[in-house]
Amino acid sequence: MSNRILLVEDDQEISEMIVGFLAKEGYTVECAYDGEQGVRMVRASAYDLIVLDLMLPRLGGLELLRIIRDCSLAPVLILSAKDSEVDKALGLGLGADDYMAKPFSMIELTARIQAGIRRATRYAQAASHQSSQPEAVAKTLEFGELRLEPDTFSVFKDGRDLKLTAKEFQILKLFLTHPKKVFTKANLYESIWNEPYMGDENVINVQMRRLREKIEEDPSSPCIIQTVWGIGYKLGGER
Repeated sequence: MSNRILLVEDDQEISEMIVGFLAKEGYTVECAYDGEQGVRMVRASAYDLIVLDLMLPRLGGLELLRIIRDCSLAPVLILSAKDSEVDKALGLGLGADDYMAKPFSMIELTARIQAGIRRATRYAQAASHQSSQPEAVAKTLEFGELRLEPDTFSVFKDGRDLKLTAKEFQILKLFLTHPKKVFTKANLYESIWNEPYMGDENVINVQMRRLREKIEEDPSSPCIIQTVWGIGYKLGGER
């Protein structure tokens, strides 16, 4: 069965070009042409990956991304003419998995879609394998008032559900399961994204900032995930 992709793009010409190319590659692509239509389709169906333009009529791409992250774990690839570092940071910080600027290469877009689906599939298979083995029930991980439950993909602090994105959950779990290890940015990227690190610190910086905003009392002075200057990050001391 072919992978299902939702393309949210208001430019008819670009949409038709992407649909035609991806269809030849064996993908099933469904299209939304504004943000509100995108919301309806995301809530009605499950997709293997979502390609999302930021500049949409009726409901902006960033607001749609927030809604997607409330109801779907599908990887999101932002495709936008807005190519500033701020726009990239906002998109990645709100839960997008990748970002491409227009104009773009269809070959590169296809490669990134393949990589996004591959990462999501591996993550889902690992979670399914873990949950299917009752003798190896995942242990709840704790740090002070913070509690991570691997079986339900939940994180709580003082009893509050923190609503982490999939990437934020993976990052926090990595630190909690390796409490004494210092992770370089290359270690972190290769562990979470399962790809060679090419030096793009912005992706890691944004994800780390958003995670700290959710788990730390004071994100500007973090106690849970601390910065090791010139090296990377580590879990804080005993709490």
